[in-house]
Amino acid sequence: MLACVFKLLARLPLPVLHRLGDGLGTAAFYLLPATRRRVRRHLQIADLPARAADVRQVLRETAKSGLELPLAFYRPTGAIRSLFVQTHGWEHIETALHTGKGLLLLTPHLGSYDLAGRYISERLPHPLTALYKPPKIKWLDDIMQQGRQRGNGRTAPASAQGVKQIVKALRGGESTIVLPDHVPDPHEGGGVWADFFGTPAYTATLAAKLAQVKNVQTLFFCGERLPCGQGFALHIEPAQGAPAGKPADDALWLNRNLERLIRRFPQQYLFAYNRYKHPAGAPPPPHEAP
Repeated sequence: MLACVFKLLARLPLPVLHRLGDGLGTAAFYLLPATRRRVRRHLQIADLPARAADVRQVLRETAKSGLELPLAFYRPTGAIRSLFVQTHGWEHIETALHTGKGLLLLTPHLGSYDLAGRYISERLPHPLTALYKPPKIKWLDDIMQQGRQRGNGRTAPASAQGVKQIVKALRGGESTIVLPDHVPDPHEGGGVWADFFGTPAYTATLAAKLAQVKNVQTLFFCGERLPCGQGFALHIEPAQGAPAGKPADDALWLNRNLERLIRRFPQQYLFAYNRYKHPAGAPPPPHEAP
């Protein structure tokens, strides 16, 4: 049933989808007070405007992001390419390809990350493997897998086996995508506390470890959503600084690079996500440590 809904949404013009997202986001603003408060708090932590209009716009952009998933999963290659009317920084990818380096592509949950990932994959001469956390609902996982494994797209689960798959792809001169701003499971290892907009957030260490794989070029990117359904702009830029092998410092390196992108397009970031939660099993954050 959901697959039919996704296929129907994928056929709608982008401006119509975005108007629908505006309506759903506005409804969320009024009907989900806890989410509204969380977005406002996270905007305040990031020292960004947090008026009612700002919170409402964040929720509108979040709804648009969800509605864009059917486009990423079901639209053909040519249609995906036509959605990206601007591309900035592709020369960084070309340089890595020319030198035979593996490409580690990192993006926060910002803008249209699934569409941007598919657009990149269709322009690469080799497979692009995306690391993802499988949803608990089997039929939803099936839809996501089918959608992300089109053309050059491949997927790897966020598990020890999936990480091995990612490392193998990087060492083979291929490309990978990781969204590193989720809260990791402490029982699976790979998390430390590091400031995110000046407040401790339990941060995954995997991205920094992958960035230290030999002969790998690390790039950050995002798919900016242009206004009025005009399409998207892809932004690609090299990392500022480099991880050095110390988990706490490397997590801070990662968060600083993510912050830089988020501050450019703050209303398109997933501020509704509880980035600052204390997952069960994790040590206390620095300000709570005995």
